[in-house]
Amino acid sequence: MKFQGTDSYVATEDLTIAVNAAVTLERPLLVKGEPGTGKTELARQVAQALGLKMLEWNIKSTTKAQQGLYEYDAVSRLRDSQLGEERVHDVRNYIRKGKLWQAFEADSKLVLLIDEVDKADIEFPNDLLQELDKMEFHVYETGETIRARHRPIVIITSNNEKELPDAFLRRCFFHYIRFPDMETMRRIVDVHHPGIKDALLTTALTQFYEIRDQAGLKKKPSTSEVLDWLKLILAEDLTTDDLRRDGADALPKLHGALLKNEQDVHLFERLAFMARRQR
Repeated sequence: MKFQGTDSYVATEDLTIAVNAAVTLERPLLVKGEPGTGKTELARQVAQALGLKMLEWNIKSTTKAQQGLYEYDAVSRLRDSQLGEERVHDVRNYIRKGKLWQAFEADSKLVLLIDEVDKADIEFPNDLLQELDKMEFHVYETGETIRARHRPIVIITSNNEKELPDAFLRRCFFHYIRFPDMETMRRIVDVHHPGIKDALLTTALTQFYEIRDQAGLKKKPSTSEVLDWLKLILAEDLTTDDLRRDGADALPKLHGALLKNEQDVHLFERLAFMARRQR
């Protein structure tokens, strides 16, 4: 069971090594990187490449670790008891299984994605330590212990919004997805926009990396954003000459696909203004 990337996902050598190492060690793979670098998509592609089903647990700021195990609906049980419902006598009717429980009881091995773990409270990762390590947890309401029938491949993503606890990090295999270099980006573009003219792509990517390297930029455009930008360029049938900028026109064509806040737009407008004054 080896991951080598897929036809629709360009995986660098160090990324494939990280995925396969985590699978071999049976440890969660913790993937960090800029937003838009394909962390979430990685889990889907690993599942596709290995022929496995996938469960996705999207973490929010209000998410608690317990929700990944199960939730007990005591309010509904109380209401049903007042109404004389028969189902009230079986507590299992009021337990909602979380994503970890679903993964543990699956009939075959699967991929479990815990997406954007850094959005939750700082205690969230620590609260899952034992469950992810031992692959089991106890249900207090029924007295049963749920154990994984088949140890899932766990992929955890983080945008690095907050530091994760050391105890949690020790139990993971870590990989940071570096932003693609020009050659890797060409391969990624070829997957999504095959056949794009080389001169046009070179001009667009050169401009894109210049924008990313601009000092003072608040949000650097990501891989997903350059793909959107190229899609628009192709849809508008723009040429290499259309994309070329001079100092008086510092904003790139269709810049709304790349620059996502007014501060960055104003930065390029100021650059254009300064260039005009120097003429």
